[in-house]
Amino acid sequence: MRLIRNGCITAALLLCSVVGLSCRDRSIPAAEDGRPKVLTTFTVLADLARNVAGDRLQVQSIVKTGSEIHGYQPTPSDIEGASDADLIIENGLGLELWFRRFTAAAGPVPTLTLAGAMDPLLISEDAYAGKPNPHAWMSPKRTMAYVDRLEQAFTRLDPAGAETYSANAAAYKAQLQELDVDLRNTIEALPANRRLLVSCEGAFSYLAADYGLEEAYLWPVNAESEVTPKRMARLIDTIRERRVPAVFCESTVSDQAQREVAAATGARFGGTFYVDSLSDSEGPAPTLLKLQRHNVDLIRRGLGVEGSNR
Repeated sequence: MRLIRNGCITAALLLCSVVGLSCRDRSIPAAEDGRPKVLTTFTVLADLARNVAGDRLQVQSIVKTGSEIHGYQPTPSDIEGASDADLIIENGLGLELWFRRFTAAAGPVPTLTLAGAMDPLLISEDAYAGKPNPHAWMSPKRTMAYVDRLEQAFTRLDPAGAETYSANAAAYKAQLQELDVDLRNTIEALPANRRLLVSCEGAFSYLAADYGLEEAYLWPVNAESEVTPKRMARLIDTIRERRVPAVFCESTVSDQAQREVAAATGARFGGTFYVDSLSDSEGPAPTLLKLQRHNVDLIRRGLGVEGSNR
């Protein structure tokens, strides 16, 4: 098996320029102990996996903090680091456009699609109409299903750790349930005419559907993060018509277009959401739970009566 994997790595390095993989060196650390090695596609899933795994598994993220996930270009070092993994976890629903090429280059490593059993919400407009919205982890309610799938997968990978995974999953879901209640209370406290959430990316569809918000955005997914004049004009009209008090953007894209929307409408720029990446340890969203709480706090301050003069 090691010879096969080494052959896959060599082939992958040679194919780097052919399949469009980046040749920058940003390696995934090699396994350093006897624990099974689990890779996730991005930092949000890595944090979630670590909370379920505890100390029994090595969990690493392929895409690093602050990087954009949709159009990420894996490096040869990423591929080499994945070749000895025991499991590679993706979100699915079209989020990781590069994932199939990556796993084919890495060799015969088992994979798990966390959103694979979920009924997706579909994007309703523009070139992405009819495609699934991949951002299910933005809803605490949907994140609980991710936790269940991780527990099941880790138990298959490491049956001796079944009790640990079960206990960790239950403890984490209890924290998600607390956040679920807080978010519901936050939305219920908003006046009905302030329940329109305006962001750069259409990343809040699951949260909006589960908690009673409406959603508007500059582009459906960050893979298409260039706003057209028609789309911007449409959003400006919506904000003016609905008297939206604040608009937001996400950490992995430029907020320039959204600030122009705010200036044109008189809405405030309400702050930066974290969606496709955690922050660093000094930032407001170093874990998924803190990411979700940070976003809830921005919604509360931005759309609440006390946070607006509109």
